[in-house]
Amino acid sequence: MNPDIPDWRGGLVTAGVDIGSTSTQAVIMVDGQLYAYSSIRTGSDSPNSAMDAINIAMEGTGITSQDIDFTVGTGYGRVNVPIADKTVTEITCHAKGSNYIYGSSVRTLLDMGGQDCKAIHCDETGKVTSFIMNDKCAAGTGRGMEVIANLLSVPIEEIGDLSLNVDEEPNPLSTICVVFAKNELTALMRNGWPIEKVLASYCRAMAIRVVRLLERNGMEANFAITGGIAKNTGIVRRIEKMLGVEALTSELDPQIAGALGGALIAKTLVEKRK
Repeated sequence: MNPDIPDWRGGLVTAGVDIGSTSTQAVIMVDGQLYAYSSIRTGSDSPNSAMDAINIAMEGTGITSQDIDFTVGTGYGRVNVPIADKTVTEITCHAKGSNYIYGSSVRTLLDMGGQDCKAIHCDETGKVTSFIMNDKCAAGTGRGMEVIANLLSVPIEEIGDLSLNVDEEPNPLSTICVVFAKNELTALMRNGWPIEKVLASYCRAMAIRVVRLLERNGMEANFAITGGIAKNTGIVRRIEKMLGVEALTSELDPQIAGALGGALIAKTLVEKRK
């Protein structure tokens, strides 16, 4: 809970629930200020995942679902949020959430989800001005990385740091299509490549794909990253080096950007109705 908000009662309580293909986040805001949040794995039942996330976020706050004035559902499974008063695309919500997390200077945003990767431009209010997406396949997405992590028996949260533990950057994989990448990675391991070098090759290929997407949409300072990919230092550092920029940082969890944007949009919708 946010200690700067001593009592939510009497305030405008809004929520955002972001159902992704691999993880689900819920955010509760009071008068437009972050109050509580949660992040869990998306289960086989999206509505249940949505309710689990919001219930976990509400734990210890005294807030119940009846106290929430408005809820926005977003993400891959946004139509499956049982308590949603409205659904909004993840592109819109991530742009709005990044404005809160990183500040109004953000102009170029990268969001890599479980199913797709998006390069977004936004203005000083967090409104989307343009965007471009990759093809809808696991290549270059969080889901693809999970497959590789399982193949190599490496915790996904350790991939980035391990990939930086090399003396010299190896050539990138020739493909990040998950089917072919698995075969290529297996061949590299059989040829005696250490796990760090294999992961460096994979992360470099991922970074190259992301950079191409960002360049197609046009780079404009300042640059920020949302979603789980922001926690992968191996890919982030390589993106920064290729683009010659440093991504903005924040103490807030970049993975809640979509749900955070949803809660902010919910506040705006309530105020417009009033």
